[in-house]
Amino acid sequence: MLLKSLFAAAIAAADPALRVPPYLPSAPRGRTIVVGAGKASAAMALAVEQHWKSQLTGLVITRYGHGVPCKSIEIVEAAHPVPDANGRDAALRMGELVKGLSEDDLVLCLISGGGSALLAAPAPGLTLEDKQNVNRQLLSCGAPISEMNCVRKHLSALKGGRLAAAAFPAQVVSLIISDVPGDDPAVVASGPTVPDPSTREDALAILRKYEFDLPAHVWAFLETPAAETPKPGDPRFVRVRTEVIAAPAQSLAAAAKLAQEAGYRVIDLGDRVEGEARDVAREQAARALATKGPAVILSGGETTVTLKGKGRGGRNGEFALGLAIALDGKANISAIAGDTDGIDGSEDNAGALVMPDTLARASAKGLDAKAFLANNDAYGFFSALGDLIVTGPTRTNVNDFRAILIEN
Repeated sequence: MLLKSLFAAAIAAADPALRVPPYLPSAPRGRTIVVGAGKASAAMALAVEQHWKSQLTGLVITRYGHGVPCKSIEIVEAAHPVPDANGRDAALRMGELVKGLSEDDLVLCLISGGGSALLAAPAPGLTLEDKQNVNRQLLSCGAPISEMNCVRKHLSALKGGRLAAAAFPAQVVSLIISDVPGDDPAVVASGPTVPDPSTREDALAILRKYEFDLPAHVWAFLETPAAETPKPGDPRFVRVRTEVIAAPAQSLAAAAKLAQEAGYRVIDLGDRVEGEARDVAREQAARALATKGPAVILSGGETTVTLKGKGRGGRNGEFALGLAIALDGKANISAIAGDTDGIDGSEDNAGALVMPDTLARASAKGLDAKAFLANNDAYGFFSALGDLIVTGPTRTNVNDFRAILIEN
């Protein structure tokens, strides 16, 4: 099936085994310490070990189920998207690991999407429970990733450039697999090795905008200078080099090439699509209905879901369900929406397929698509139809992938 092949091509283009080796730095005179966090970090660590000729040690944190065996680099699995004690404890150890280094040492930092929740070391005076509370509210309020990570940075011991600052004066080389619109290294995993242009006042404004309910001591902490992150121009970043080694646009290009080879005209909406998943679905359905086939509409980016119901599912499932409703059984249009990390939200699927007969099959089973969407239960809807996309962890992450196929 072409739709599944397009999704597979997008994932393969971001494979750490392919993307990491060309960007590895030269070995230093001193020690090499490998650190990192994210859904791709364990696979990135394995790629480093397979191509590094000198001694190294290190610690990376990945999501449960995303680990791979490494010999010299410790792999810790922790919770995502709401952090847990494993992530907190490993992040605290990581912070200690990079302290006390010299100019002869190298810190090789492997960063990918998901790192914000996995680098769960709270700022002094805050607790894991504080971080969990904030993360749960961030995930349900509909905020874009840039706002979410602004808040996370200012409550963290490592994010917002603090990891690189702790490693000074060692050389720091960050290899980043981007999962954010625009590929800003300061946003991916909340930028642990990148100076932070945002301020604690920005974080406070976001929390007030979405009317967060937080303990008084969290609000009080953000009012203090201790909550501020290192800024551009800070001399501790003079020996930091950052490389974005894989990005959503590359994966869209790989899918586009495959679609063109199959005889389809490609309409690429870009890798920066944001907004409520169901709203984006309506917009793209209108585009598809107005497009003459054979064609494929591709897009990436990161939509959001404002939770109002009690169902299951992530933003890709929500997009797919919204799209199915908007297409209303159009005979020549099918689609796929999936997260390239293989996990849509906190479920076991990457996303879902939409077929011309999706609504008809649902109706035959007594399923009301609009009711499922109102309950944020895309997982339940597509599971009942057998149309979930289940890849398992892909151990990479270049965000959402969407393809809408229009036949003649």
